[in-house]
Amino acid sequence: MEFKQINNKHYKKRHPRKKATGIRERVVFCLKIMLAFSVIPAVSLVCIFGYDCLTQSDYFRAETITVEGNQILSKEEVIKEALIKPGDNIISVNLSMVRKRLMANAWIAEAEVARKIPSGIILRIKEYKPLAVLDLGKEFILSEDGEIFKEKTATDLQSLPLVKGLKFSDLSISGTKRSPSFDAVMNVLKLGRKPESILPNSSITRINVDREIGLTVFAFDKTIKLGYNNYPDKYEKLEKVFYLAQNGPDFSDFETVDLNNPSRIVICPAAAPAEEPEEHKKEV
Repeated sequence: MEFKQINNKHYKKRHPRKKATGIRERVVFCLKIMLAFSVIPAVSLVCIFGYDCLTQSDYFRAETITVEGNQILSKEEVIKEALIKPGDNIISVNLSMVRKRLMANAWIAEAEVARKIPSGIILRIKEYKPLAVLDLGKEFILSEDGEIFKEKTATDLQSLPLVKGLKFSDLSISGTKRSPSFDAVMNVLKLGRKPESILPNSSITRINVDREIGLTVFAFDKTIKLGYNNYPDKYEKLEKVFYLAQNGPDFSDFETVDLNNPSRIVICPAAAPAEEPEEHKKEV
């Protein structure tokens, strides 16, 4: 009996100690919470004060605005689109917003904006590369990737070939397949971008598309009937025709050349009247 009593007294003495330890832990935890809540506003104030110092400091004033990748748009036009100017604090410039402003320009396909610490802003752009003008009731500019990226205006390039005879249904819109007529136009225009091309795009004024007979190209004040398919082979034949026109004894120039038939070339000399009979045309 004495052992049990001593044991009971022993437990009664240890219980208050556990309770006191629990209270201390809760007090410490509450103090930590209070400390955290007091530190957060202090850190926030320091950050706000630091940001204000950075965005108002003359040390970060933009002294140089560099434009990279522009070929069609001028440096001044790109900077105007970005709505930034020398003297702006580069830390306060919203890079994402500036990029959105640049992308709003129809000529710009991609844009990137970066800071150059301590006093520079870099505007990197990639422009669409125009290939031709499509007459679809209204005139639109076609890129080298075969995409319409803007409607043509009076201030746009005037030296691009004009393509007539296509429809919106010929283009690849919403994943639809492009028509053979559109592919034919793209093939001729891509051949015309090669430096050694006998029909460079810079010399092509117009391409007429006929769904039955194919393409007719107007270049060098001449009419060149290409039809469909085998354009590299037809370009080789056309090169021979140009050579004969310059060096051959039979004629000095021609008005029309028909390359539709792969087995023959029909040439109408420049001196011949428009109503000249078929038998007066030359074949080579």
